[in-house]
Amino acid sequence: MRRTARTLAVVIWLTAVSCTAASAEPIGIRDHAALSAPRMPTADDTLPGLHVEGKHLVNAAGETVVLHGVNRAGTEYKCVGGGLPPGGSIFDGPDDAASVAAIKSWRANAVRIPLNEDCWLAINGVTDDYAGTSYQQAIQDYVRLLNQNGLYAILELHWSAPGANLAIGQQAMPDLDHSATFWSQVAGVFKLNTAVIFDLFNEPFPDNGADSPAAWRCWRDGGHCPGVPFEAVGMQVLVDVVRGTGATNVIALGGLRWSNYLSEWLTYAPNDPLNNLVAAWHVYQGHACSVVTCYGGTVAPVAAKVPVIALEIGTDSCDEEFMNSLMKWLDAHDIGYFAWTWNAGSWFSPICSEITLISDYSGTPTVYGEIYKTHLSALP
Repeated sequence: MRRTARTLAVVIWLTAVSCTAASAEPIGIRDHAALSAPRMPTADDTLPGLHVEGKHLVNAAGETVVLHGVNRAGTEYKCVGGGLPPGGSIFDGPDDAASVAAIKSWRANAVRIPLNEDCWLAINGVTDDYAGTSYQQAIQDYVRLLNQNGLYAILELHWSAPGANLAIGQQAMPDLDHSATFWSQVAGVFKLNTAVIFDLFNEPFPDNGADSPAAWRCWRDGGHCPGVPFEAVGMQVLVDVVRGTGATNVIALGGLRWSNYLSEWLTYAPNDPLNNLVAAWHVYQGHACSVVTCYGGTVAPVAAKVPVIALEIGTDSCDEEFMNSLMKWLDAHDIGYFAWTWNAGSWFSPICSEITLISDYSGTPTVYGEIYKTHLSALP
């Protein structure tokens, strides 16, 4: 995820909110039993679940499903007071049936929902109105609404933080203190609903974003890693935690360098007894891997073995040529994709640098959004 024109406002807000976090009581991985989330029914028979077969996602009827969707930002930051103007809530913008219908009207079939570790776990001083049961129920209700409207949901850990630090931004890796507890609870709640995919961590960047053996080992195994100022939990542990709940849901794993590098994904992929993993890829104009030659050299070999989903794509210059070239390449390789971001209002303005698809929640496209909407409308 990119932030551009909002950077100064975010820095001011993060500085203010971080002053309140130091005195909060941390909850560690070993305390997860005391934080067990309430078990609530989430299965919905209106949308067939997904699983991996070879290099494709398929539904219960054995039909290949290619996901085309949008990111719906807000549930990672509003619960800790983020946004412009600052203030608590759970969603940034509406989460009702009309807003979901607007997403579907673009011919999307999925929505990716960023989550906040501290808000789900109700730790480190998050206000009760936006944490714990309140937050969990709001996410469940939204997922149910999406599924009832024929939209798959991807839940992802977007903002996290170790120890007593409030989760107010992206980290290089998930933390040993809370992230396994988070996924144990999320998977426990949604394990009856395989129309939900678990994206274990938004954009890993250990070893300062390097594409190095040390970074890939950290990605898989966790521990004390270069460029990570806390003890990390690796993807293997998180996969094991999810499967330990009995959840059979598809699990997505983003690569290195803010999920833009998949070079060693196949070599370091965690073991999953269900073989139900997909590779998550993020690509924005200007990323290190943002040209067709790189797609063919590093992404195509992964897509030949396992499903790949481009869970964040975008351009901060409304570059139609870049977006269409990227999407045509993804289409040719049966790779699904999700544009950043379906948000409008004071936090996201419709200028190109903000990478926002809409100017209002009825689905009126921005210049950038029109590129994406037009491409989706032309798909078979």
